[in-house]
Amino acid sequence: MNTLKLELKTESATVVLGAQLALLVQQQNLGLVVYLHGDLGAGKTTLTRGFVRGMGHQGNVKSPTYTLVEPYDLGDWQVYHFDLYRLADPEELEFMGIRDYFRGNSCSFVEWPEKGDGMLPNADLNINISYYHDHRQVEVMATSAKGETILSALSELTKIAIATN
Repeated sequence: MNTLKLELKTESATVVLGAQLALLVQQQNLGLVVYLHGDLGAGKTTLTRGFVRGMGHQGNVKSPTYTLVEPYDLGDWQVYHFDLYRLADPEELEFMGIRDYFRGNSCSFVEWPEKGDGMLPNADLNINISYYHDHRQVEVMATSAKGETILSALSELTKIAIATN
């Protein structure tokens, strides 16, 4: 399993990381499942906001804490932002038709994926975001062939983009 570790000194660097992921998804024409791990307020929604805007969304990107999922229809792409923090039972996902969200032209970002254990597809990337002093540490781990492709390209992009923010 490949891993990329980054220090993000600003909130905008977290947004840039999400935008870089969006660029790579579009270039590679790959749907993606990303599991986001981290404490409340660590930057999971901020990273997703960067991705959604990088895919072309112009409006607000909010946390789906109370709705479980925020869908974004972006032409050829569907982006889904899940927040399972308030999920009481993984079976609830079956009632909302969870399997319909994971298709070839979709990218799904799942906060608190452990709450949906057994109902979610395997992740292509696992992203851990944690606080370290006055900035964030991010660890991106590839867990599939698609994830490896994205991670390899991401490691090259971030050397330039993240360092400048």
